[in-house]
Amino acid sequence: MSLYSLLGALEIGLIFSLVALGVLISFRILNFPDLTVDGSFPLGGAVAATLIAAGHDPFLATACAVVAGAIAGFITGWLNVRLKIMDLLASILMMIALYSINLRVMGAPNVPLISESTVFTIIQPAWLPDYVLRPLALLVVVMAAKFGVDWFFSSQYGLALRATGANPRMARAQGIATGRATLAGMALSNALVALAGALFAQTQGGSDISMGIGTIVIGLAAVIIGESVLPARRLMLTTLAAVLGAILYRFFIALALNSDFIGLKAQDLNLVTAVLVTIALVLPATRKKLFGRKNGRA
Repeated sequence: MSLYSLLGALEIGLIFSLVALGVLISFRILNFPDLTVDGSFPLGGAVAATLIAAGHDPFLATACAVVAGAIAGFITGWLNVRLKIMDLLASILMMIALYSINLRVMGAPNVPLISESTVFTIIQPAWLPDYVLRPLALLVVVMAAKFGVDWFFSSQYGLALRATGANPRMARAQGIATGRATLAGMALSNALVALAGALFAQTQGGSDISMGIGTIVIGLAAVIIGESVLPARRLMLTTLAAVLGAILYRFFIALALNSDFIGLKAQDLNLVTAVLVTIALVLPATRKKLFGRKNGRA
């Protein structure tokens, strides 16, 4: 695999690291099965691309995309907390609604950004190639997001959110407003996903209505792979595992699709994804069995 392909895989992996962090917050910390991700990812891309194409500042467009994602996550939480709709169903309803909303935002199935300035073209020095700059810039963004999440969930309010996901009854008994905590957590989760969508649209040269299909699967795969590679209970290591899982996932995909002896092509992407997710799901149980047998023999 060429250096260009490696850097491309790293670039996409870093973008989906933000998705993995968002999925980690909803699924692992809040214990909220959230499928809004498949809608909030293209929402971030749609808002950012539409504003940039209209001549607005790319940084402002990206910030607006993050706010839009937070609103989408907040509404999902509101459907569950205030209207008492089951969490999974609430996220499905929001995901379906976002498909139409994204079309409304873009006004078309896609918005190209080929000739527009993006956050990457603005900060790019003349001596540095774009395929090197983008991974470096994304690494800074991902590390900032990772440490921001670590700091937030170590604060008093962040600990309240973690208690809400771990044991909501006990949290309410301790005076925690679990409903508000769920709303805040869902907003933060989808804000990170929308940020990923906004950056993805700017690296890929535009936003498309179908770019969010399978995002939740990728996010879950990244979290599961990360937990298999770096099992830990400390939050700092858990968020790091999610980031590493997303990067490893994209490297596995790139390696599989660029290996001539396997014979896979671009249309086999979903097949490779399914196989990788299956392996990631089976691996922890297999490791436990192997270690259990070794300990038993010892």
